[in-house]
Amino acid sequence: MTTKRLGFFTRLLDDTSPGERYRNAVEQIQLAERVGFDSAWVAQHHFHRTEGGLPSPLVFLSYVAAVTTRIRLGTGIITLPLENALRVAEDAAVLDELSNGRLEVGLGSGGTPSSFTAFGLETSERAGVFAENLDVLLNAWGGGEIGHPDNTLYPAAPQLADRIWQATFSAAGARRAGLRGDGLMLSRTQPRTADAPDASLSDIQNPIIDAYLDALPAGATPRIVASRSLFVSDDRDSALDYAAIGLERAAEGFRRSGHTLPVGDLGELIRRLDTHVGRVEDVLETLSADTALARATDLTFQVHSIDPPHPEVLRSIELIADGVAPELGWVNSATVAAH
Repeated sequence: MTTKRLGFFTRLLDDTSPGERYRNAVEQIQLAERVGFDSAWVAQHHFHRTEGGLPSPLVFLSYVAAVTTRIRLGTGIITLPLENALRVAEDAAVLDELSNGRLEVGLGSGGTPSSFTAFGLETSERAGVFAENLDVLLNAWGGGEIGHPDNTLYPAAPQLADRIWQATFSAAGARRAGLRGDGLMLSRTQPRTADAPDASLSDIQNPIIDAYLDALPAGATPRIVASRSLFVSDDRDSALDYAAIGLERAAEGFRRSGHTLPVGDLGELIRRLDTHVGRVEDVLETLSADTALARATDLTFQVHSIDPPHPEVLRSIELIADGVAPELGWVNSATVAAH
């Protein structure tokens, strides 16, 4: 079995103040590092406190870099069409220097439609603006001229071009990532199409993986990170109680967007929202059926949309490292190195 890398993904959604949200997330990442996780990822969301709570992921990760030593730090994702690409290039270059080369740069074109309007764009423009901004980013990191013969990026950051991950819901997007040799980021859940409402997440994502692998240049190493919603507890009943609250809240948001989801049927919500919840043995049973997860090089777990209290998240991180991830092909490299 190929050894997989293990990541922790946090959405910063605690029902508390912004500062406490950020401090909780830092503590979670520090624990993830101590128990051997290879990477930590944060999402970017503008304006909406219930969507992700973090508009400035590179600022946040700069703080995390100062209080960690080994764990890799990833953006999952930066919504590149809404950014000044040159400023992203500069901020990422500085963060990579401060973190001793630990930055992973996840990029995407999507986001909440109202956020695009606030930044003076329409969602229909996102693919074109993403491509333009990616070119600017790569030119800057590659040492290209920036507006004047005397202008090149400082600090130089050619290494970051090899640490780009592209998030996509489609085979076409996966092909674009593969052609560049970038990493592929797979979501923890995806909307089902009208003609396949009961498709599994693997049914949807395996063709995306196929398109990515087919497009990779000869000799390129695949990088596929699969994010999944996972909450592990010592007590199955309490885990399901948290899931009932969090998943119903998430389902209501999907319903407002036009999706049809059941009301009052927790088991069906867990299935339809691609969630793994319970004790170690419970989640291993459901994860083992995920054939797309088996093809990933990187496993990235987040408790969202269950969103249990902070102490429960910390315990889940420990249980993932001790009981779940090793059964999925992960080897704790930090422990191996220590011995």
